[in-house]
Amino acid sequence: MDELQSFVAQRRLELPALISASGERAAARFIDFFTSNIRNRHTRKAYAKDVGNFLAWCALREVMELSQIQPLHVAGFVEELTQTKSAPTAKQHLSAIRMLFDWLIIGQVVAQNPAHAVRGPKHIVKRGKTSVLSPDEARQLLDCIDISKPVGLRDRALIGLMVYSLARIGAALAMIVLRYFRRLPSFFSRLLASSIIFLGEMPSCISVMIACVAVML
Repeated sequence: MDELQSFVAQRRLELPALISASGERAAARFIDFFTSNIRNRHTRKAYAKDVGNFLAWCALREVMELSQIQPLHVAGFVEELTQTKSAPTAKQHLSAIRMLFDWLIIGQVVAQNPAHAVRGPKHIVKRGKTSVLSPDEARQLLDCIDISKPVGLRDRALIGLMVYSLARIGAALAMIVLRYFRRLPSFFSRLLASSIIFLGEMPSCISVMIACVAVML
């Protein structure tokens, strides 16, 4: 809750010029888009940055109000973005713009969504780029961490948990350690989002690592 309030306060202080020029209703709806419509805090921050980039780009091109934004502006922004950024980054920006204007239409702030007619760059993933660590590589990574200090124990515990559970760092940090339990012959980890990640036959050292996290977090 405190993080959400901090986000709202920051958005009010850093309100884009185009939103401010469109009136109080547009400003309220703009902030409501990030707080009510987007629940994931990482998506909220990413979309806020993406939308801010687009609105700043429009302001530099003498677009004074939201109602003046046309598909041509969105297409031009995406075209320029693809020259310096990857296709997935451009597609994320376009998705954020579309969602924002859909939300503004529901709130009767604007009459149409200029991003609906714009196609994003083509991006096809034939094979994932993220490689899986082999057991030897995982052991080498864990062994190279200095565990003579608490920060080293913390890092080894978190990295060990992520290696064996394939969880992201956000999920690992959000884990309630008291909900970690063992069911023979397998280990399970219950995360904050009430999802259970199968950890398989893990070495007993991982249990010790997680116990260290419980002490330090």
